Amino acid sequence: MNRANKNNIPIIYTSILYILGLFLFLEWLYPVEQVTDTTNIIVFVIYTIFCFIITVLQVNWWVSFLLKGFGLLFIINGLFSEYGLFNKLWFEQLFWEISINMQALFSQEWNDLTGMFRSILFLIIIWLMSYLIHYWFIQMKRIFVFVVLTFVYLSVLDTFTLYDASLSIIRTFAMAFIGLGMANFFKEIQVERITFSWARKNPVWIAPLVLIVLFSTAVGYAGPKFEPQWPDPVPFIQSAAGGSGGSGGGSIQKVGYGEDDSRLGGSFVQDYTPVFQAATKKEHYWRIESKDVYTGKGWVSSDEEPVLSEQVNGDIALEPYGESVETERLETILDFQENTNISKLVYPYGTTKVEANEPVNFLLNDNSGEIRTQYNNSDKALTDYTILYDYPSFPLDKMKEDLEMDPELLEQYTQLPDSLPERIGELAEEITANYENQYDKVKAIEGYFGRNGFVYQTSDVPVPRGDYVDQFLFDSQVGYCDNYSSSMVVLLRTLDIPTRWVKGFTSGEQISDYVGGDTSYNVYEVTNSNAHSWVEVYFPEVGWVPFEPTQGFSNPADFYLDTESDTEDDVLDAPSTEIDNDSEEPDPLMPEEEDEAVEAMNPGDSDEDSNKGFILSWWQLTIIAIVVIGIIAFVYIKRYRLQTYLLERRLYKNQDAQTYQDAYHFVLKVLKHQGFAKDPDQTLREYAKRIDTWYSTDSMGRLTSEYEKILYKNDQGTVAVTEIKDLWKNLINKILG
Repeated sequence: MNRANKNNIPIIYTSILYILGLFLFLEWLYPVEQVTDTTNIIVFVIYTIFCFIITVLQVNWWVSFLLKGFGLLFIINGLFSEYGLFNKLWFEQLFWEISINMQALFSQEWNDLTGMFRSILFLIIIWLMSYLIHYWFIQMKRIFVFVVLTFVYLSVLDTFTLYDASLSIIRTFAMAFIGLGMANFFKEIQVERITFSWARKNPVWIAPLVLIVLFSTAVGYAGPKFEPQWPDPVPFIQSAAGGSGGSGGGSIQKVGYGEDDSRLGGSFVQDYTPVFQAATKKEHYWRIESKDVYTGKGWVSSDEEPVLSEQVNGDIALEPYGESVETERLETILDFQENTNISKLVYPYGTTKVEANEPVNFLLNDNSGEIRTQYNNSDKALTDYTILYDYPSFPLDKMKEDLEMDPELLEQYTQLPDSLPERIGELAEEITANYENQYDKVKAIEGYFGRNGFVYQTSDVPVPRGDYVDQFLFDSQVGYCDNYSSSMVVLLRTLDIPTRWVKGFTSGEQISDYVGGDTSYNVYEVTNSNAHSWVEVYFPEVGWVPFEPTQGFSNPADFYLDTESDTEDDVLDAPSTEIDNDSEEPDPLMPEEEDEAVEAMNPGDSDEDSNKGFILSWWQLTIIAIVVIGIIAFVYIKRYRLQTYLLERRLYKNQDAQTYQDAYHFVLKVLKHQGFAKDPDQTLREYAKRIDTWYSTDSMGRLTSEYEKILYKNDQGTVAVTEIKDLWKNLINKILG
């Protein structure tokens, strides 16, 4: 009885099918950089291709394990370590990272996993997927489920994230249908035992399949389409979730105002969608709320169930400034975009009254300064309103005085977590060591970031491993407003200076210099990219005063000097937020800087410096790895040719039965590699007949006959090399193509 061979498809075609699986899997990787905090996605793509190449070559499992493992360590070392790949300190760092992250896993503290450990897990997943896709696509030829999952994955990302999956879906459609066509074609070949020897050397049969799929894709892309038949569910889901955006979390998000600040960190994508326009005579920040409890990961409010007081007739009873604060009565008009859903008042400092064109109740949270807008006990986002406010100008002389502080206010706004690293407080003491009064200390810390190389950026911002502020101050030194403002608040609180974290919007971009013919008003457009956080510091008899530590931003608040009680020199002596390159007195060295200075004066005393000549750079290691991998891949691809050459020489040299047995076994090995494995219950003669039928030859039968003489007749004499060597070599050449 003829039986169907389970794996008689030429390796070139199974390789094509596997490559399609690789491209489909890459569609899962491309969005990762945009929808998460993952950076250097190209590194993971290269590792994916590397793993798939090793798998498709079908190397021994231990060789595959070593190569993929080395690739994983090479990438992790290049991304996260300053030491060489074979440096003892690198392995110590790796084992330490794994140990602390395993503890976090067992304690279910998922958010405490470090970037290195998450990257290791990600690479391991890629490693395993190279095997899983090989099993699905090559062995089982069941790729439909993976195709469906890919479409679902891309559709969800396109709907609910910033990722535009239009081209990805088109690419997936083309690759998926080509793969499905090939897989089903191969299944029919296996079931029917079709010996399409012509297709082994002439892959023209694939052309109609590819052309049909590409034609269908082009028609579907260019053809007319119906408008959406159902309303977009995203706005409803965002509304039900309480708004979109936010500054917390570890994934990349759109920048904009958000509710949850309990977990800060990660990168942002700039979003220039307009939020509102404001007609005003003064350029200033737009406040929404403040938060007073720092957790080490972000900000929360101390009042879990806030007491809200209704403001009668639109009169807003915000905290009044002290009598020493000069004010100017102004008016501003805010006009919000229709898609804006902020059910809180956006207001300038000194707001006293709000006039809205819609029925609304204003509910004030005295603790945070948040003013909720509600109607019939439900949140209501206003479209436009007018605000009357007393624009403040703060007295420098009064802020420099040493006045008694309210004990309750001091306790609330100097709160810090018990886990706060001590070096933060030590840094604050060092920054302010040369200043006596509270104002000068505040200005010294406000200007610290600009004088010490901190960089403002919204991309490639790490998620904190430990304390949010500690990582920014001592490790990354890159970030955006949340990093700067949170760090200033925490530094000041270690000095017992009452401070709070504030959020809202910057002034926006001026788009017009008149309103209705009145040139005293300017119109500013505020977008999501203007969402911002800053710092407020409390001064007795003055009140809460805004400060701006973020690089590239300037404090729009006004300050004045009472010339009767102070002199201009006193103001000039205050620490500046600008970088002073002409300063005669340099900043005190940090401990790390002192060590670097000592090493610079005594280079011979540093063990690390003495070993620098033996540490290869990243690009050198990359080139070496590529060359080594290339050599290994070339040798592996040509391994059967090399073995053929060596066995041929042995046949000429030895001409004994043992050499011929080795040569015959090599034929069986090559046939198995090409998908023609011998079935367990199949005799050698049956197997040889099948091979000769496939390759249209009688070489396998004649070689098998000679092998049986040796095997069963125990004929250990000299083999007639001249009669069979050419048969053996010609058959090998046919098998290898």
